[in-house]
Amino acid sequence: MASPVNRTYLRQTRDAAELLGKLIRLGRKERKMTEEELSGRAGISRRTLQKIERGDPMCEIDLVFEVANIVGVRLFNDDESSIRYTFGRHIDDKLALLICT
Repeated sequence: MASPVNRTYLRQTRDAAELLGKLIRLGRKERKMTEEELSGRAGISRRTLQKIERGDPMCEIDLVFEVANIVGVRLFNDDESSIRYTFGRHIDDKLALLICT
């Protein structure tokens, strides 16, 4: 088994992860959910949830996004359908242009 890599992150990355973790914890508390309830609903261990809420940048992004959505933390300012259509389409268009050049 490979040993874990010691990785350093930019300050902005650590700050962003910490802020998102705090927003998730606040959302959980506002919904009066326990760690056990939220971790069970997200299908993760309580320890993983604690890492997410501490802002551990090593947590898998899909798990962080899932937990954030469960507690109502908005990841983008637009509504979900707008994000998928507007942003997704524009990004797909830009990527297609860049790949062709």
